[in-house]
Amino acid sequence: MQAFLRGHPTTHFFCLRLTDRSHDVGSAHVELQRPFLKWAGGKTKLVPAIGAVVPLTATRLVEPFVGSGAVALNLGLPTSLLADTNADLIAVYQRLRDAPEAFIAECHDLFSAEANSAAVYYQRREEFNATTDPARRASLFVYLNRHGYNGLCRYNARGGFNVPFGRYAAPYFPRAEMLTFHVLLQRCTLLHADFRAVLAQAGAGDFVYCDPPYVPASATANFTAYARTAFGPQEQSDLAACCHAARQRGAIVALSNHDTPETRALYAGADECHELLVRRQISCHGANRTQARELLVVYRPAA
Repeated sequence: MQAFLRGHPTTHFFCLRLTDRSHDVGSAHVELQRPFLKWAGGKTKLVPAIGAVVPLTATRLVEPFVGSGAVALNLGLPTSLLADTNADLIAVYQRLRDAPEAFIAECHDLFSAEANSAAVYYQRREEFNATTDPARRASLFVYLNRHGYNGLCRYNARGGFNVPFGRYAAPYFPRAEMLTFHVLLQRCTLLHADFRAVLAQAGAGDFVYCDPPYVPASATANFTAYARTAFGPQEQSDLAACCHAARQRGAIVALSNHDTPETRALYAGADECHELLVRRQISCHGANRTQARELLVVYRPAA
């Protein structure tokens, strides 16, 4: 896929309503690629805003919080360094990169009408948490992802995957999306690593996009357990410092988070702060999915 439109935004503050999968860029209609994994907080709808701040000189995308890979899939940079602290996620991508035909077949075998039941789901969730077979665990992860509740990826304190059954009428098997992602992975380096180690590798020629677990938008909206460790105030502060350091080495860094007084204070040293209005997708009731205010901040190296 060709790179999304890139260049500097014309205003310092702007507001976008990001609710559609396709967007008009000038006179061209751009259809966004859908990742094969469902992912709470996935960034497919944010790609137009992110693409607008990517410089034409960027040759590598660096993502310390890759998630579903929607940004890498749609920006189309020549190479990418994709990382995450979620070992299961990186293992799935490694398996798809290295053995696509076998992996897709293994995943497909888990999708059937009979397998779309709470009884089978919880049996396979238990198997996932117990198995030591990397290939089986990777295919089970895809099954759980497509059959679990709203694309959540969550673990308990013991490291056990604990997302409940999603109760979908007929979960979709993403064969075409997996094949497309396999092509992307051929020009990617994958790392299971902490964001600090990943950002330390960013420098001139890199465009870094950070999608960390968000600062809570309210006292009742704290969800950071998509991996096995919490992402608290110290991690948020360290991330801002690492973004600044990457800028000092010549990288351009963009970062998403909730628009709160805390995040505005954290990113006070950023060069740009763009305001976005994004529709939330977590609620199981469509009518209750409201729009939330987010920030897209950008750190640019000195000219």
